[in-house]
Amino acid sequence: MRVDLDRQGFAIGGENTAVSRALAAALLDNGAAEIRAGISDILILSLPLCPGPGFDWSAQKALAREAGAAMQARGPGEGRGRILFLLSAAAALPLRRFPDYSADMAAALAFMRALAMQLAPEVRVNALGAGLIGDPPLAGDPAMLRHAALERPGTISELVDAALFLLDPRATYLTGQMLSVDGSWSVGYGRNF
Repeated sequence: MRVDLDRQGFAIGGENTAVSRALAAALLDNGAAEIRAGISDILILSLPLCPGPGFDWSAQKALAREAGAAMQARGPGEGRGRILFLLSAAAALPLRRFPDYSADMAAALAFMRALAMQLAPEVRVNALGAGLIGDPPLAGDPAMLRHAALERPGTISELVDAALFLLDPRATYLTGQMLSVDGSWSVGYGRNF
């Protein structure tokens, strides 16, 4: 996917994963510039995408608050001021075998939505909910595949394209939303409740 990021600065906070690295490369390829200090136009907050025990995301939360306040203080700009949370699809639908992880993801999703309300209209805040990505998994739980209508893991490029859609300066009427890239896992295909 191609978007015009016209030298907008971006920063990535949180987990250094194959997904966050691929997204950074795509942002650079679409004209953005990575910054190490100062106010960015785009902030990516990368949380753990593979389920496990609960996790501490207090640093990402503080970074989101600080960067969001700085973006908001600049005032509105054409397509500037965007925060994207990289979450697991478990943020919207818990994984039975990983209750603490699922609860932490749900808390991050709720925080994202509250932040979107707080920072609007100057800053758009959204999330990407990753299902099973890659083989071996780079995101998600292999058990998710049994309940995904598309019957295959997603690819990093599919996840990155969805992220670029959310970060596109032309996506101006979208905030407080999580776009699930999970092959329909979260809609309940094939579940026996």
